[in-house]
Parts: sequence; C-alpha cells; structure tokens
Amino acid sequence: MDLLLKRKIKKVKKGDQDAFADIVEYHKDKLFHLCYRMLGNREEAQDAAQEAFIRAYVNIHSYDTSKKFSTWLYRIATNLCIDRIRKKKPDYYLDAEVAGTDGLNMYSQIAADQALPEEELEQVELQEFIQSEILKLPEKYRTVIVLKYIDELSLKEISDILDLPLGTVKTRIHRGCEALRNRLRHL
Repeated sequence: MDLLLKRKIKKVKKGDQDAFADIVEYHKDKLFHLCYRMLGNREEAQDAAQEAFIRAYVNIHSYDTSKKFSTWLYRIATNLCIDRIRKKKPDYYLDAEVAGTDGLNMYSQIAADQALPEEELEQVELQEFIQSEILKLPEKYRTVIVLKYIDELSLKEISDILDLPLGTVKTRIHRGCEALRNRLRHL
C-alpha cells in the first residue's frame, strides 16, 4: 500500500488531481474520526478534515516521501483542530438569558447540589424501612442502637444512661448491629 501511495503522491506533485482524490478516499474516514474525537462536533470535524486535505494538496511539495504520508496528514489535521479549539469562543454565557424563557439564565441550567425529589423520596423510604427493622430488634439491642447511631451518644454516655457496664454496652451494640445486618441483608 505504501508503494501505491507513494506513486499517487508523485502523480499529485505533477498535478494529477485524480490521484489526490484517491488519497482522500483512502484517508477520509480515519481523518474525520480524528477530527471528531478532538472537536466533538460532526460539522466542525468535517470542516477540519476537508481543510486538512486542502492544505495537504496545496503543500504536497513540502511532503518528505521518506516519511509516512498519514503521519504528515494527521499532523496537519491535528494542528487545525488545535487552532479551532483555541480560537473557539464560548457559545453561551452563564448570565445570558435563555431564549424562550421569562428571565431564566444559564445559571438555572446548572445541576443543583440537592438531591432530586425522587432520590429524596427513595432516601426517606429507605430510612423508614431501616427504622421499622430497628423497631423489630429485641429491646436490649434496639435501645443501644438508637442511642449510639441515632442519638449519637458516646459509649460512656450510653453506659451511664442504661446503668450497664461499658463492656455490656459494646457487646449489645455489636450484637444489635449483627442482628440488623441480617435483617437488611436483602437490600
């Protein structure tokens, strides 16, 4: 293929436009995909690829035939894409009004930090389910779980409130967590 390509390039250097059409046909898809990956826009990629072929045709005399043609062509296309990216100005400004709205700007289109209503509902339902499972625990485990994880009390505070030794509180928390984990295993 390289030999055939070199023959075509020699013909192009002599002015044979049909030979260049064959070169374009061979490289057009790969060159388009390169430009598309760089620019992310189909129309811009088509324009950049077309411009790369035009520049290659106009500057074919500067091509060194000892080097690979596709590398030279891709370098032209890459440079064109980089230039387009650098020159490209933003299509929008965040404080510009959105067309067809009554005073809304682009800031209103930015994702909120808050959860979506359906996510909040799922969270509430999950919390209610966990709460119902906690209520099903034996009282001695339920009490320490609630004091530790819901009221966020220290082990010492729980020990004082329940008038139990610290070791007993730790044991009940551990066993309560195990019992709750078994109940919630299917989630």
